[in-house]
Amino acid sequence: MNTMMDFLTAEDVFLKIAPLMREQRVSQNITQTALSERSGVSLAVLKKFEQTGKISLESFVKLAFVLGLTENLLETLSSREEQFSSLDDLLAEDKKPQRKNAYSPRKKRKSQDEKFSV
Repeated sequence: MNTMMDFLTAEDVFLKIAPLMREQRVSQNITQTALSERSGVSLAVLKKFEQTGKISLESFVKLAFVLGLTENLLETLSSREEQFSSLDDLLAEDKKPQRKNAYSPRKKRKSQDEKFSV
């Protein structure tokens, strides 16, 4: 179940989320000032978030709510195929040996002439 996301750091994720949120804001023709006022997140925090990706969870959720993204976020977070009751369960799952790929290259077949040559 390894994906490219397994190799991202927290900083990488911050730097991917911030521009996506900014794009949502811009696509809805909302200025930083307006989003700040509507969400209750200070303009300084919003600007810092869009530049660095760093923000508190509370402020992030407030921004997502104003941008109409909370339902999508909740669906995304709950759509994982396997549900784990704790972080320890998730980490234990990652340590289990992975099933080897069922695909195995076939041996090169001999042509008809080679099979019957003496």
